[in-house]
Amino acid sequence: MVDTVDNEPMLRFFAFNHLPDRLQVVSSPFAELADRIVALLPRSPERTVALRKLLEAKDCAVRAVLYEV
Repeated sequence: MVDTVDNEPMLRFFAFNHLPDRLQVVSSPFAELADRIVALLPRSPERTVALRKLLEAKDCAVRAVLYEV
C-alpha cells in the first residue's frame, strides 16, 4: 500500500499546483521524488528525515528562483 497525504502528512508540503508556473517547474521534481520515497521506503524515522531534508532542498531551490527577481 502506498501512503497518501492522509497517511504521510509531510507530503502536503510538496504540493506545487498552487505555485506560479516558474516555481512549479522547480518544485515538481521534488514532489515526484517525495512520492517515490514514500512508495519505496517503509515508514520509519529515517524516511521522515529523508523527506524533511528533501523538503529543505526544495524550499532552497524555490527561493533560488525568487532570488533572481
